[in-house]
Amino acid sequence: MARQWRGLLHEYADRLNITSATPIITLGEGGTPLIPAPALSERTGAKVYVKFEGMNPTGSFKDRGMTMAISKAVEAGAKAVICASTGNTSASAAAYAAYAGITAAVLVPEGKISMGKLSQAVAHNAQILQLQGNFDDCLDIARDLAENYPVHLVNSVNNDRIEGQKTAAYEIVEVLGRAPDFHFIPVGNAGNYTAYHRGYREEITRGATHVLPRMFGFQAAGSAPLVNGAPVLKPETLATAIRIGKPASWDLAIAAKEDSNGYFGAITDEGILAAQRILSADVGVFVEPASAISVAGLLERAEAGAIPKGSVCVLTVTGHGLKDPQYALKRPDGTEVSPEVVAVNTAEIASVLGLAKVK
Repeated sequence: MARQWRGLLHEYADRLNITSATPIITLGEGGTPLIPAPALSERTGAKVYVKFEGMNPTGSFKDRGMTMAISKAVEAGAKAVICASTGNTSASAAAYAAYAGITAAVLVPEGKISMGKLSQAVAHNAQILQLQGNFDDCLDIARDLAENYPVHLVNSVNNDRIEGQKTAAYEIVEVLGRAPDFHFIPVGNAGNYTAYHRGYREEITRGATHVLPRMFGFQAAGSAPLVNGAPVLKPETLATAIRIGKPASWDLAIAAKEDSNGYFGAITDEGILAAQRILSADVGVFVEPASAISVAGLLERAEAGAIPKGSVCVLTVTGHGLKDPQYALKRPDGTEVSPEVVAVNTAEIASVLGLAKVK
């Protein structure tokens, strides 16, 4: 008989800081598909898989960390949590706080959050404040509030978030029977980059794999502090989920890069949108722009000759395309896409579709 996935805190309780005193706040997160991508394999000569984190309950990888962060917050007696967000964290924090019966306050940059993500936070009854600043300003205030007022911070500076997110690496090793040779991932705050590396390291210690993947992280060209080696004061990119100029997990990410012989690269917004279209049209996976940077990074590195033929590559795509769908409704030249209007006539419709009558 089939068994329902129980959420990662139940599935990996023996590898996480979960005790009998920990209330398990779960919406069934984790267990997301690892999808073979033949079209990308053909383009690159590598064996490419896509880890589709948009299949989590609120549509992004943030749920992995949030189930852990909210569960530990409730265990500590928290009645309210706070986060800074470009969108996905706010949606996840609001949903898990709602399930736990506690208050969620979210700080977002004014005018810098997609309506899809904002609507989720609203639907889950979060208290939302738009700050007249960028994400980094929001995180500074959130940290200040958590240090001086009775509210629990659930951004990825909270190690519980990283601990939850590392479980995605466990799942990949379970499916492949080993870790990949390369792991490609979007980088904003760099918590997920850090978490996957931690998860793979633990799988090596456990004896589940002998391979430590090279961690290849990618940032938008207008928001690439780790690539540039310095914070970006006014980050700009249409990929809102990674529009972060001062990553909270900077030092941890640098350590993970060095340990894995990894790489940080930058991709233009045009390259991100082109990769988003390739992934949706050729692989059947629809992601928000920030997620597509993994695909763009793979294609760029393969073209540069940095990915040996036959290498096993996993691409994490972090958020569902319905989070931020407006770019999918535009052609590469920027014009709007709209369905062709036809009459209620079978012959006319067949003609438009290029179909010839069989009888």
